[in-house]
Amino acid sequence: MDEPRATRLVETVLRCYPARWRRRHGNEAAELAALLIRDGTPAGSIAWSYLAGAAREWLTPRLGRRLNAVACALLVAAGSLAVSAGLLASAAPARAAMTRQAHGPAHCRPGSPEPVPGVIPAMGRSRVISWEAGHGRSC
Repeated sequence: MDEPRATRLVETVLRCYPARWRRRHGNEAAELAALLIRDGTPAGSIAWSYLAGAAREWLTPRLGRRLNAVACALLVAAGSLAVSAGLLASAAPARAAMTRQAHGPAHCRPGSPEPVPGVIPAMGRSRVISWEAGHGRSC
């Protein structure tokens, strides 16, 4: 296909795009197509690609400015809530690690019965168990 005819084909296909798209990207798309044709890319291939792009532009819904602002505000609010929840969740293990009894667990005090392995008495709060080397008990 000769170059003037290929250029006309591409310009015709570019008219299929919405006016807002042509105002923003039309000159650049025409220049790119001319460079591709000059490098040997078939004009039909470029035209099909531009037709698919035009169909996509017409079929993709565009949100109004006000709706974009509302969507952005909702995303920011959801993100800040997620970060806050993550920070609160990561603080819980730190608080649990600081919880200790004044004199240690009951089984470590003199005269206490031997604990049942694998059973932790219900204390109503979190406990940190540290295993000391040598005797295998939590104290």
